[in-house]
Amino acid sequence: MTYDENAPIAPARAEQPVDPVDPVDPVQPGDRGRRARSVRPVLMARDDSVARIVYLILGILETLLLIRLLLKLLAANPDAGFSSLIYGLTAPFVAPFQGVFPDSGARGSVLELSTILAMIVYALLAWGIVTVARIVRDRRATPMA
Repeated sequence: MTYDENAPIAPARAEQPVDPVDPVDPVQPGDRGRRARSVRPVLMARDDSVARIVYLILGILETLLLIRLLLKLLAANPDAGFSSLIYGLTAPFVAPFQGVFPDSGARGSVLELSTILAMIVYALLAWGIVTVARIVRDRRATPMA
């Protein structure tokens, strides 16, 4: 098609105005087309906070039990302030496991197997609590058919 400079230009047609578009709620990643206000993100956030709290408590307890284990292993003076504090804080958590295994030691150093057992049991207990919380969350989030 050739261009002619002298040819008249056709007037543009008048466009009709378009109705404004309704705003759309943003879709969160992983929603798979569901609206962002669905129940699932709220339950997931709640589950994450439960897991964080459980694992925070577990981390504090495991740290205290590890310090107790090291103090016993290194034959720390039980009358010293720090040792006494750690032994006092951790005694209720180790008490249920005392006597399960014999403690072995030499020259004042004690390998307290009850503390190691307590650490394992409390870690498994925390894992179980978080797993149950996730199962409950998934059942609540799944719509009944």
